[in-house]
Amino acid sequence: MEIGNITTLILSIATIVNIIFAGIVVFIERRDIGSTWAWLMVLFFIPVVGFLVYIFLGRQLKQKNFFQLTSEELAFFQDTADKQFQDVHKHDGLLQTYSNLVKMNLKSSNALVTTNNEVKIYHDGQEKFDALFADIRKATDEINIEYYIIKPDNLGKQLRDLLTEKAKEGVKVRVLYDEVGSRRMSPSFFSELIKHGGEVAAFFPSWFRLINLRINNRNHRKLCIIDGKVGYVGGFNVGDEYLGLNERMGYWRDTHFRITGGAVALIQGRFIMDWSKATNYERNNIEDHFSFGPDHHPGHSAIQIISSGPNSQTEHLKYMYLKMILKAKRSIFIQTPYFIPDVSFMDACKMAALSGVDVRIMIPNKPDHPFVYSATLSHVGELLPYGVKILQYEKGFMHAKTIVVDEEVASVGTMNIDPRSFRLNFEVNALVYDADIAKELYELFLQDSEVCMELTKELYSKRTMVAKFKQAVARLLSPIL
Repeated sequence: MEIGNITTLILSIATIVNIIFAGIVVFIERRDIGSTWAWLMVLFFIPVVGFLVYIFLGRQLKQKNFFQLTSEELAFFQDTADKQFQDVHKHDGLLQTYSNLVKMNLKSSNALVTTNNEVKIYHDGQEKFDALFADIRKATDEINIEYYIIKPDNLGKQLRDLLTEKAKEGVKVRVLYDEVGSRRMSPSFFSELIKHGGEVAAFFPSWFRLINLRINNRNHRKLCIIDGKVGYVGGFNVGDEYLGLNERMGYWRDTHFRITGGAVALIQGRFIMDWSKATNYERNNIEDHFSFGPDHHPGHSAIQIISSGPNSQTEHLKYMYLKMILKAKRSIFIQTPYFIPDVSFMDACKMAALSGVDVRIMIPNKPDHPFVYSATLSHVGELLPYGVKILQYEKGFMHAKTIVVDEEVASVGTMNIDPRSFRLNFEVNALVYDADIAKELYELFLQDSEVCMELTKELYSKRTMVAKFKQAVARLLSPIL
């Protein structure tokens, strides 16, 4: 066969393959319109490479009962959520004020409500890990740890060694990490902990640490539960850079909650579901793992623990943000390392600003992912004409994922404002209905503003042609970033 004929045959096969995968994207996956067109561009403009990229990054998870809950567990969640949905009107204060938000979270994701919690806010890495390590040292029964990133550096070794000591004391220790996020960590890193009875598992492990067909679906959650009494949730991972020790990134500004009260059992339940998926662990007693039960903790903060992921039928956490934004009457303060929202989110921000709400969005002034940062700048630039105030954090790197509305209700967790967190990653946030906590986060935002540069319309208009081109390309591909 002549070379020309071989080339024609190869091109024909590549074309047929691309048509097949284009059909999968459009008709089977049923993804949103923006990501559909972005994937079609990838498939048609880079035929062979696009095919491989789609295999690793484009497929979606099967959604039906992904965590393999039993009929009893499904009934427990549904029945409890339904009862709380019917009883929301019995509450007073902020739960009554935001009853529609409470109901939406119950209906969308079975995010149960607890009202007896105490919340401590950490915005400095050293303080957060000092508190966590102190709680771990006091543990007598069980320690459950789940992080997207655990680095084998000084902080990672401190955590590992402390957990190993607790395992030697007979405390049950379980560690769950994401294979992609923790790719620098070797399997032998936790060998001593495992030797002394600790359990360690990777979420969506790779084949021979080389091939991972689920590289696009990452467990981005950061959870710690000690003795079922203390729970941590927020943005900090485990690594020296989260203590501000990375020279390139500088001071690491993040936000984390330490929670005691009824919500801890729900954080524990979230961990158990993730652990079961990763290890095929059998849940024997539903009340041990999921019931938040009669807890006489004296706290007064009402909390919903809201999870979302690629298995979700709806984008639970994005819906939560949208509902909060549209509910706002006075102010919306958002901190996020990435701002690549979809049209619905952009429209909500525009509507709020046009209605006279004080909308402020704080982003980093430096990129950890340059291409993603270009997409962020493109999106925030579009909001400037509507009166949204854009602040660029200059003290170090802004990694916090927070929203505060009207100094009354606030959320802290792991969700970034981007398509990955909306649809692809497994995420979790704590939504707190407590004016004291919201006010504290509001004040922290104002303190952070003192080390920010405001991105004005005038400054944005002075972008170079190169910057404009980068942002245009990044914006075009933003649905699949």
